[in-house]
Amino acid sequence: MSFAFQPGALDRAAHLRASDTAHRDPAARTLVFWRGKLLLDAEGQPLRIPLDHPALKDCRDAPLLLGLGDDGPRFAADLALFQPHEDAATVGQFTDASLQVHPSFPGAHFGEIRGVMANLSPLDGECVAVGRALQSWHGTHRFCANCGAPSGVELSGWQRKCPACATQHFPRTDPVVIMAITHGDRLLLGRGPSWPERMYSLLAGFVEPGETIEAAVRRETLEESAVRVGPVSYVANQPWPFPMSLMFGCHGEALTDAITTDPIELADARWVTRSEVHSILAGEHPTIAVPRKGAIAGALITAWANGNLLTPGTFPR
Repeated sequence: MSFAFQPGALDRAAHLRASDTAHRDPAARTLVFWRGKLLLDAEGQPLRIPLDHPALKDCRDAPLLLGLGDDGPRFAADLALFQPHEDAATVGQFTDASLQVHPSFPGAHFGEIRGVMANLSPLDGECVAVGRALQSWHGTHRFCANCGAPSGVELSGWQRKCPACATQHFPRTDPVVIMAITHGDRLLLGRGPSWPERMYSLLAGFVEPGETIEAAVRRETLEESAVRVGPVSYVANQPWPFPMSLMFGCHGEALTDAITTDPIELADARWVTRSEVHSILAGEHPTIAVPRKGAIAGALITAWANGNLLTPGTFPR
């Protein structure tokens, strides 16, 4: 069972980061981002452009080196200075259906990555995940955390260095647990306060400092739903560049089943039976929509419904 953003197709080519070899390669191409959205062609596939394309004048920084694909170096550019004419009020929201068009690409548009992630090739998916996460990190770490001075991009985007105090800063990844909590033949699903109606998923939350994955599963479930969890098993993981997380998919066995939701975290939480989950996956459930394609949540839900959540080989390693 697969999901979006799985690594393995991209050669990260760390040996090229300190030189301009990849930048000078005529085969080099860059993905184009704007406020976390991706430049897509009319078929919804990522558009890759040469590094000397005039549209890149709207970048604040040079494109970042992602690595090597089978067709040459891959980069990620952020058109941070671009100001679209189209409405951008919903950009960054959980569901953003707006499209923005750059004048240099009249047949293309900037679209929300979650809407196309399931249709990306393994190489494009990995490049999009790396590129968006790197660009998100640079966008929020332009100043030195040690002294406050503006920092500069080094190693083709894989480091920032402060010219004032020489502190080096490296891209971060935030660990998140997402858990299939079960009680007998029932699965716990929840819905965030800002989510669309009928959209439910597995509970999830950030791993805190000094905490194990298993402890985070138990704590987050208790905090959000008041359900106590006993044994926890790791299942699979997914890079999740929204903005720069790594999702640890787990299974937890509930010790209690009474639910009391934290209204700040959840608008609703409920137990659903295996037969109900099958109706959800078939698009036939009256109050819960089909999980979003490409996300590890849907893969975990499907695996549990099919009885192979913990079966070796179900998920990529």
